[in-house]
Amino acid sequence: MAMLCKISSSLFLSLSLKPKLLYRTHTFLLSRSTATTSKQKTQNSKAGLAKEKRRTRSDKHFNRNAIIDLCNVNDTDTKFSHIPVMLGEVMDVFSAVSLTSFVDCTLGAAGHSTAVIRGHPEMKFFVGMDVDSVAHDIAQPRLDAVLSGDVKAFTVLRNFRDVKSVLREFTDLHMGVDGILMDLGMSSMQVDNPARGFSVLGDGPLDMRMDPQASLKAEDVLNSWPDSEVGRILREYGEESNWRTLQKKIVNARLHGGFHSTTDLLDLIRRVTPPMKGGRQGWIKTATRVFQALRIAVNDELKTLEDSLYSCFDCLAPRGRLAVISFHSLEDRIVKQTFLNIIKGGEDVEERESLNSFLRKTSDEIKEKEAWIKQVIHGSNGTILTKRPITPSGEEEKLNRRSRSAKLRVIQKH
Repeated sequence: MAMLCKISSSLFLSLSLKPKLLYRTHTFLLSRSTATTSKQKTQNSKAGLAKEKRRTRSDKHFNRNAIIDLCNVNDTDTKFSHIPVMLGEVMDVFSAVSLTSFVDCTLGAAGHSTAVIRGHPEMKFFVGMDVDSVAHDIAQPRLDAVLSGDVKAFTVLRNFRDVKSVLREFTDLHMGVDGILMDLGMSSMQVDNPARGFSVLGDGPLDMRMDPQASLKAEDVLNSWPDSEVGRILREYGEESNWRTLQKKIVNARLHGGFHSTTDLLDLIRRVTPPMKGGRQGWIKTATRVFQALRIAVNDELKTLEDSLYSCFDCLAPRGRLAVISFHSLEDRIVKQTFLNIIKGGEDVEERESLNSFLRKTSDEIKEKEAWIKQVIHGSNGTILTKRPITPSGEEEKLNRRSRSAKLRVIQKH
């Protein structure tokens, strides 16, 4: 009986210990989980802060209706109610400049241009450039509605790579231009038109030409470019991690008729792209990167951009400003590095030292007059007014989704 009691006691003891052991184990795992979660939150917070340090988020109030009213003057065709990105910030960039001459290198639907013209009654000369004839048809009546009789205005059907030769034709601009704008984003009228082949959401031809008169199409790249070149543009222009698999599948598809529509390409991307966690459609992000790579290749965008930045700066008058809005990291990297190369020029140490006091004084004057300027970088040829790029306000990002990746950089000539 005593033995039975002993066994019962030990059994009771072991049973009574197990919950404690389980509790301690659970507490330990919970504490580890909490610590891991806390660590992840800290890392995410640090990453967020680092991202914020690399940019200056705009604090401009975004009034969508006011912007539409300002840019789509007397517009009865709401089909092309285009909302220009970071319009308030662009207006700030040129607000302190006596803008007697202004060049919009990417005219589009003239959203930025109409607002800038209205904001500068002193303007005497305007040039709008765009390689897309459809853009000119939409922009022209909008410009006519805001241009006064004493403004000489011209719209030119040319790529901005030709900006120097175009402006050379106007004798009024022999002293240079007060302001130049480049908005590198796709306009709504291009993205929303399936016939242009830019969108991953609609069926259309594999075109992707900014200039409808150009010969090279996305279809040509996919069906006839060398294997290595297809892989290169996916890797470099699309920054696509799965580029090898995509390259192989694209080349193999040529044996079965190749690609002739955006749907042909999207079907292949769907088959190749592994599903994301939670059943989300990961192929859409892959498709976006592939389409970006093809568009850049078809239009030779990156080389054109770099050359054009140098040309635009050369065309500026003293104290003139060049503002550039980019929409992906490849573009922004080129703008940032080219601006740095431009302002440094061929300066030496002695020249740099002699400029220091003047530049410091100039910097203080600029920042005192213009609140949007936070930090600047000086050089012998000019000043970068945006050490960190300006990004849209949180309000604009919510109300205009296409603005989310926009970055604005500004340079001023000495």
